[in-house]
Amino acid sequence: MKKTIAILLATMMFICVIVVGCSKEATTEGKIVLKVLDYQDSTAPNAFDDNQYVWEAFENANPDIILQREVLFNEPFHQKTAAYAASGKMPDVFYTWPGGRSTAIHEQKLAKDLLPLLKKDGLVENYSAVTMDPANQAGGYIAEIPFGVTSSHVLYVNTDILKECGLGIPKTYEELKAQVPVLKAKGYETILMANMDDWVMQSCLFSMVVGRFGGVNWAKDIKAGKASFNDDFMVYSVKFIQTLYNDGVLAKSTLATSYGDVVGLFATGKGAYMIDGDWRSGAFITDQSTGSALIPPAKQQSSIEMTVFPAIPVEVINGSNSTVLGVGYAMSSAIETGSAKEEAAWRLIKWLSGVEVQQRRLDTGAAFPSLVTGVKLDPSKMEPLMIKRTEFYQKAGTPTPVFDGEFGGDIQIACNMGLQQMGLGKKAPKDVCADMQKAWEASK
Repeated sequence: MKKTIAILLATMMFICVIVVGCSKEATTEGKIVLKVLDYQDSTAPNAFDDNQYVWEAFENANPDIILQREVLFNEPFHQKTAAYAASGKMPDVFYTWPGGRSTAIHEQKLAKDLLPLLKKDGLVENYSAVTMDPANQAGGYIAEIPFGVTSSHVLYVNTDILKECGLGIPKTYEELKAQVPVLKAKGYETILMANMDDWVMQSCLFSMVVGRFGGVNWAKDIKAGKASFNDDFMVYSVKFIQTLYNDGVLAKSTLATSYGDVVGLFATGKGAYMIDGDWRSGAFITDQSTGSALIPPAKQQSSIEMTVFPAIPVEVINGSNSTVLGVGYAMSSAIETGSAKEEAAWRLIKWLSGVEVQQRRLDTGAAFPSLVTGVKLDPSKMEPLMIKRTEFYQKAGTPTPVFDGEFGGDIQIACNMGLQQMGLGKKAPKDVCADMQKAWEASK
């Protein structure tokens, strides 16, 4: 009996040590530790100051919370996210997309539904209706509070170069094609694009093209079995990308241009046009810490226009553009409901999605706000390119799906790699479509 009691007491003491140890590790002397996976381009304007205005400001206002922040960008971020998702557990708070490359997170419900917390604090009405619609996120619930709605395609235009060459902004593809030899004679590329990276083509150009040929429901029809990647509209879309390369509108050299390099090429006038997302406008504005800008606001920004690709022959929708719900921060579903850690994580997400941070994201060109209250759009404090971004949304045309907002994993890879290989002459359009259909069937 004495031996049994001794063993039980020892066991209880051991359990207590584990519990106390875990509690101490989780709170670090009474403070709650939040592990955060963040996405940030460290070379972007104002990125350095964001650490002070966003992250340090939160920690100073919340001394009971310690942030352990892991910051990655582009492919390293997605690879690390995929590894977390494969493990079945995400960091406490993490940056995520409403679908696409974050699909596994949504489908496995690795992010907590934030709607009950939003309702509890009476915040739902503070955001635009489209960002609060659960149907717009891959899991069918509010896994993240989007910063806004994003246009994945923008045709950035250097009007000074066009004027020098006696040209104007083209209204049709034929007009754009006719500009190629004129620009080349003056030493300019036509369209600059970062096609070396394995997402840019499908997100920033191909998505827009598929929308022009397939209409607003092309992705929904494929998911419902009413259409396939082998259908004519998809084949036409892939063929049009091949046409861009064949016509010299899109140089094959773009396949060796990285995402980090393309903004410098455009800012220094190496090409008349650049294709990227609406968020990329923020790369050109003034860095508040240095006072310098890739494209100075005093004069040069006035010569940059933001528009959409001109009319394409036999398109079914004119002037449409690929649009998707924006990114935001999510909370790990592993956090216990009603716990102190949930309260801390929610405080952080509210801050990252709140007025102060959204105002800064607007002022620095990072995102157009999803908040409908509190954020002030003051043109007198905005650089010309930021004002043009707000005007762009009013003329962007009918919204159509973004490829990587609808399809994840291997389907995206089949699309983007296929388009790259086609640009190098290694694949035919029908083969690219067949690869996408095969990846789609496998994913189902």
